[in-house]
This record gives sequence, C-alpha cells and structure tokens, in this order.
Amino acid sequence: MAIFGIGGLGHRAQLHGGETVAVDVTDGKLALATDLGATHTVNAAAVDPVEAITALGGVDVAVVLAASPTVIEQAHRCLRRGGRLVLVSLPKDNAITLPVFETVLKGIRVLGSIVGTRADLAEVFRLHAAGRTRVVLQTRKAAPAGRAAATMAAWR
Repeated sequence: MAIFGIGGLGHRAQLHGGETVAVDVTDGKLALATDLGATHTVNAAAVDPVEAITALGGVDVAVVLAASPTVIEQAHRCLRRGGRLVLVSLPKDNAITLPVFETVLKGIRVLGSIVGTRADLAEVFRLHAAGRTRVVLQTRKAAPAGRAAATMAAWR
C-alpha cells in the first residue's frame, strides 16, 4: 500500500500486516511515518514517486490524502493490475484526469472514502486497546492553535 500525503494515516497498512510506502514532500513527516511502521518512504520533492514505487514492484492500493490532482494521477500510475485507488482528499475544483484505457485494461478500481465516522473512531479505540497503536504527543503554545482555528473557520 502507498499512502500519498502523510499525517495520521501513514502507518495504517502496518496495522493489518501490510507493507507500506509513505509518500510526502516533507522529511519530518516521512520520518514520522517510518517511526510509526512504514516500510519504505519516498520524498516526492526529491524523486519521482511513480519511478520509486514502480521500482519496488508497484502497489495493490494507493490511498491519496493530498488534494493535488497531480498526486492523484501519480498514485494511479503506481498501481499493479487489479489495484485500488482510494481517494480521501478533495481536489480543488473537483478536477482530476485519470486514464480510462489503463484503468479498464488493468482492472483498477477507483474508490472514494470518507474518514472520521463514528465507526472509524470505534475501530481506532479497539486497535489502541489491543496495543497496535501508540500516541505521538506534541506540545504547542495556544497562540498558533488559535490562528489555525481561525484559518480553518475562514475555509468554510
């Protein structure tokens, strides 16, 4: 599995015994993904993620958390025959281009996934209770959090 856009999901496949490729443009996030169990990391600012993942043999699943149409297209190109492209992010203007010919010939499935449901939360609690996750804590001053909340409110 490849995770494009590391945040809280970068180690998800490791919970189910999968091999994970973490893809991001920030070394700090890639280091966190490694710390949380990612098998491989790809810094897309330094190398072509399609070439890097293809060199590993491709992936069966690509989960896209980055809102860039380019990243979605890269994730699609990394898939093996019968692969699944899981879209979590919402790209600006709802604009992506996927090659229909390759999608059909390779039997690729494109799925949308909304995260953060009550069932998702219950699953996280079960995994944590089973000792399969751990908390990563960062202490921050309140002022930046207030600015972040104001920014989020402005996006509405």
